[in-house]
Amino acid sequence: MPVLNAKAIHVCGPLRLESLAHIQERRIQILRRSAIVASFVTLLTLGAAAQENRSDISLQGTGFFTKDTNGNGISRTTSDTGGFQVGYRYHINRWFSAEGDYGFGRNTQKYFGSFGESGVQANVHAVTGDLVVNLPLPIRRISTYALAGGGGLIFDPTRNGGGSVPGASTQAKGAFLYGAGADYALTHHFSLRAEYRGFVYKNPDFGLAALHTDSWTHTAQPSAGIVFRF
Repeated sequence: MPVLNAKAIHVCGPLRLESLAHIQERRIQILRRSAIVASFVTLLTLGAAAQENRSDISLQGTGFFTKDTNGNGISRTTSDTGGFQVGYRYHINRWFSAEGDYGFGRNTQKYFGSFGESGVQANVHAVTGDLVVNLPLPIRRISTYALAGGGGLIFDPTRNGGGSVPGASTQAKGAFLYGAGADYALTHHFSLRAEYRGFVYKNPDFGLAALHTDSWTHTAQPSAGIVFRF
């Protein structure tokens, strides 16, 4: 019996070693394949991220149309004018984007009261931020959105002759912003944009009590321009 046991040990030893080596080789092959698959998935993910353009910048021509108002015995009218707007938008996901914009225009505020008539020509700087809600429509190349936010309108007198009141100073007014628009894709990176924005804010008085109407007004700003997405 001891001899038989010795033979068994002598025969089984190489078989066990061969089996362990085979298992080890299979494990190495599995690890290699897993590494290849993981690398492939990583490359696909990076490629998708590189192709997913989340930012865009826009340049638009604008109109600036302000509602006439009155208060404290003073009537105020504003000349209609045009300007421009530049903006940056970051697409957070399919539904939401965050946006910041700067707009410029120039108009003349005219005031009528017991003092007679006064006018102040001013450069208007609009600095705003808003949240954009993307509204997917089943229309090829067209994407629509709505937006809401706030910011400030800065009225800076030009002090040009015939368009200024002594003592008029630069004044900022907080504004509520709302709007909607649509983009038409020309290529993967370029689109055309049509947009409407509305601003609700208190009338400026340029720091002069005589021009203080203590009333709210509304400015409609339609615009159109081009968008570059990257």
